[in-house]
Formats: sequence, C-alpha cells, structure tokens
Amino acid sequence: MALTRKSVELLAPAGTFKAFEAAISAGADAVYLGGKHFNMRVHKNDFNLSDDELKAAVKYAHERGVKLDITLNNLISVEEIPPLEEYLRFLDEIQPDALIVQDLAVLQLIKKLGVKIPVHASVMMNIHSISAVEVLKNFGVNRIVVSRELSLDEVKFLREKTGVETEYFIHGDMCIAVSGQCIHSGVSFGQSGNRGRCLKPCRWAYKFIDEATGEILDDTSYKLALGDMCMLRDIPALIQSGVYSFKIEGRMRPPEFIHRIVSAYRREIDKYIADPTGYSLDEDLWKDFYSQRVRKFTTVCAFGKPTKNDIGLSGRREPRFFSEGVVEPAFDDKSTARIFAEEPAIKNSSTKPELTVKVSDLNAARSAVENGADCIYVGGESFKPRKPWTLADFKAAVEFAHKAGAKIILNTPRVTKDSYLNELAELLAREIEFDGVLVSNLGALNLVRKFSKLPVYADTSFNLFNEAAAEFLAGLGAMRAAASLEMSFAQVRGVVEKSALPIEIVVHGATESMISEHNFIKFYNPKYEDWTPEILNEHFALVDSAGEAHSVRIDQFGYSHIFFAKDLCLAPYVEKFMGAAALRIEAQDYAAEVTALVTKIYRAAIDGVDFRADFEQLKKITPRELGSGVYKFKQSKNSI
Repeated sequence: MALTRKSVELLAPAGTFKAFEAAISAGADAVYLGGKHFNMRVHKNDFNLSDDELKAAVKYAHERGVKLDITLNNLISVEEIPPLEEYLRFLDEIQPDALIVQDLAVLQLIKKLGVKIPVHASVMMNIHSISAVEVLKNFGVNRIVVSRELSLDEVKFLREKTGVETEYFIHGDMCIAVSGQCIHSGVSFGQSGNRGRCLKPCRWAYKFIDEATGEILDDTSYKLALGDMCMLRDIPALIQSGVYSFKIEGRMRPPEFIHRIVSAYRREIDKYIADPTGYSLDEDLWKDFYSQRVRKFTTVCAFGKPTKNDIGLSGRREPRFFSEGVVEPAFDDKSTARIFAEEPAIKNSSTKPELTVKVSDLNAARSAVENGADCIYVGGESFKPRKPWTLADFKAAVEFAHKAGAKIILNTPRVTKDSYLNELAELLAREIEFDGVLVSNLGALNLVRKFSKLPVYADTSFNLFNEAAAEFLAGLGAMRAAASLEMSFAQVRGVVEKSALPIEIVVHGATESMISEHNFIKFYNPKYEDWTPEILNEHFALVDSAGEAHSVRIDQFGYSHIFFAKDLCLAPYVEKFMGAAALRIEAQDYAAEVTALVTKIYRAAIDGVDFRADFEQLKKITPRELGSGVYKFKQSKNSI
C-alpha cells in the first residue's frame, strides 16, 4: 500500500498552551499534554494546562484537524481516587482523542464510569510482549506506547502478531532504567518517578568499584546519564518498521524548542513519504539540528543493545541536575521511628500474615523453610555467579517445602519478552507441583492463566498504589498482590484496608532501585573483555557523591540490577504490619546463612518472640547496612 501523510503520526509534546500552539504550527499531527494533576510532569506549577485550557485546547486542535491526547500517566494513591473520578468525568465531557495511562486503576475506573475516550497504554506500563498486548486489547486499549527497551525489529514483530497500533519515542530525554521499573527517586526522596516527580538519580556522578575490595576501577563520571534519543537520521527505518505514532519527548521544553524539533521531523517524514527510493537526509538541516542538541545523541535500543558510547560520561551537556546523592536512612532512623510511633497499625486480617521469602538458590530455599518461612518464591532472575534454577532444583525444592508444610511459588523475571514466555510455557507443561506463580507483568500473568490452573500472585513490579488497581488484578485472576515499594506506611495501610484483594508487603531485603538493559560491568570495568565473561561472576558497585555504594548485579538475561545502598529492614515495626496478608523477605542476593537468620528473625517477630540476639548477629553478616527506605517519609508526594 502506498505511503501517505496519514500512514504515520508525528506526535509532539506540550507543557504550556504556547508550546501546544507551536507544535501545531510546526506540523504535528497530534499533541500530547497534561492537566494540572495526574500526569508525569508535575514539578512546576506554571506547566500543564488548567481545565479551562484543556477544554480550549481540544477545540483548538480539532478545528485544525489535529488530535489531542491527554496524559493521565502517573501512579494514583488511595487518597487521589475520588478526585481522579471527577477528573475522568470532566475529560469525558471535553472528549480528547485519547488518554495515555499507566495505573491499572485508570482502566478500572474508565470501565466503571463508562468513559468513552480511546485509551493508550503508557510506556510506563512496560509493555514488551504479545501476551501483555492481548490483555490490554481486551480492555479496549487501542494503542501501545511500547517499552523503550524494544528494538524496531521487536516492535515490528509485536505489531504484526497482535495488530495493535504502536507508538515509539523518537526524540528526547530517555530513562536508562527499564520503563516503569525505577524507584530510586521515590524511595530516596519520597518523590516517585512513576508519579511524575523524578529527581533523576540516574544523572548523578558515580564511581565504579570492586565491591569486595573497595578498589576504584573507574573514577567519578556520569555513568548512568543516557544521551537524548534522536532518530532524525533514521526516518526510513522508523516508517518501514510499521510504527504508527512517532513520539517526541519534551513536555517541559519551551515553545521555540518544540517548534524546531517538530519542524525538522515533519520535513524529513514528508520527504520520505513523497519519494522513498530517492530519499536522503538534508545534511544542512542535520548540521543545524546537531549543533543545537542538548545532550549527546543516541538511538538507545532501536537497533540493538546500547553501548557505553550512549552515555554522557562528562556531564558537560547535562542541562540541569535535579538532586545529588544522599545518605540513605538507617533502619533506626529517627524520622522513621517517629512516623511509626504516630501511625496506627494496619487493621484488616484476624490471622497472622504469611511469611514469604524470595530466595536465591536451592540451599537458601532450604534455609528459609527450615527457619519458619510459610512460603518461598523460587526461580526468576539469578544474579551471577549463581546459575539459573534447573528442573532438578525446582523438584527438590518442591519436595522439601511440601514435606515441611510450606508453599512453594514459581517466581518470574521483571522483564519477560516473548522468548522467555515461551520458556515459561514449557516449564509450566512439566507439571511440577508448584503452589502458584508470582508474575511481574501483564504478559506473564496472561500466559500463566492460559497454560496453567495454578494460582497467580502479582509482584511489586506492578507498582500497586491503590485499591482500584488491586480490583483490576483480581479481575484477571490474581490471588494476592504486592504493594509498591514507593508507598509510605500510611499509603500502604490505606491500600491494605481498602483492597478486597489480599496484599503482601516487603519488609526486609535487598531491593533494586532500578533495572537496566545496559551492561554497566562491561562499560566500566577496565578488566572486562568479551572473551573473559567470568568478570560477570565478580561483584561490583556504583558509589554516589554521598559515599553510598549501590551493588550492581547481572542476571542470566543480561540485565543490570542496581540496588539501594542499604537493605530494607522493618523488623522493629512488624507489629504495625500484622494486618497484611503476607510479609516478604527479598533474599535473592543473600547466601543461605543470611537467608536463614533473616527468616528466623521475622518468624520470631510475627510470632511475638524476642529476636534481639539474632538481630545483633544479623548486623554482623548482612551484605549491606540496614535501612528504612521510603518509610522515613509520611507519604509519597501526590500530584494534587
């Protein structure tokens, strides 16, 4: 079929009405922007549009044949649900062309309220599999803003297999972490990147050290500062991939910037459509475009795995630093202790919570069961030098867990592309007697429901922030869901007490601040060479400007996991959490000895037994210091 101007959509950002007008005058086919609340750009009060401006913008765009998409793409806390419902009713009155959403609660409320606006799945939903697309299509989602970690070939495959309309970021500021899976800002500052308040810890300066010796292997530089996406030189590849909507990032940019970027892409897209075989980039346009770049340019994952060259190591082109490294709070932090002293305990269950442990290997699984775990999670990511779980491992773990009266649940990775889901289907066909499957995203959930009758449990990666999202997951068959790691205690309590779905809470362990496609050990270890991959079996860390060392682990799929400097520890406050359905220990980075002691401590805490002697011993052998994480804050800051 012949290409026309309607074959693709150029989607421009706007944070003010003037920027919105600039985008349209520059030739945008569609514009996306947000209201004053409920979106991913809420740092500045003078950005985003008031309700009156939104209404005027819809009229202005439609009079000019331009579409207008509204971003409703941040996570929603319990207390924000009523005003969100009111906002959705208002949007239904003014009828924009689409809503871009992240929180599953929005899908639930759109259905409940009968809102008649097309829905697009935000990039923050981290959609990267056919299975996940199938779920969203069943709920009326007609466009997927695909995960930034997908190449154009992967996007093409996804589109061809599902028929879904795809949207792809082609220009602007990119996250180095997997979409929707960075909680560094939310835990360190109480300002969540998933809620529109990211303070960009990825833009800090870091040293790279040998974790065992402390030796500095690569000195201070901006090791996570990814360059800006730029696909202007790759218009033919974009169009031939079948991507429909070409999305430019930049809702905080001034009108002049928006006009210049949109104009350049408009010109090159139109040139290619008019004459595909005779197309060549206007090099004078490119020279001017390149000279006015903000950061260095990169194509990130569009054509394969990114490299060290995609990082702005010097920091010289970084336009703004939103924060700097901070010392993470200790487990006995005074602010944390004061908050727990003031806050009432969770009240929801008349029975003790189940003690669950996510373990690293077979020995650790045995240690957890022997020391009182009610349930163990096995499988998922294995951090090198540990090997992935084998069928023999699973069968042995099932045997001794069931003999001890403990449940055993299969864990799945945070990122489950179609290749892994095929392997998961094979594993489920082996009829190992698991008691359930812990799923990390909609794709894994959908596949387990298709190929198994096992109970399904939703992991923390679903970013559960409210009872409406829990209701959505329950409707998909989830038996229990884990609360987001970014919520304060009061917000966790609100979810537990309002949710009809049982809620699990992580109370101890090594938790990842972010997961990334980038291999930081390869980038920054001068001893690393592709033909000596045993380097990956050693342990390394990134040290920020506050001196906090963030462990870096590589899993069997090649993803980098960056951990908080301190392991979460809520042992002194377990009585506050007794109303939850389950309390979890994250022990995937723990040896069997540590797993045993931590499990013993929390078993005692739940049972009301003195654990002080064991706790003093834990301080001596824990791989990192103990901290209180997000619980030093009274709340994760809202968008209203």
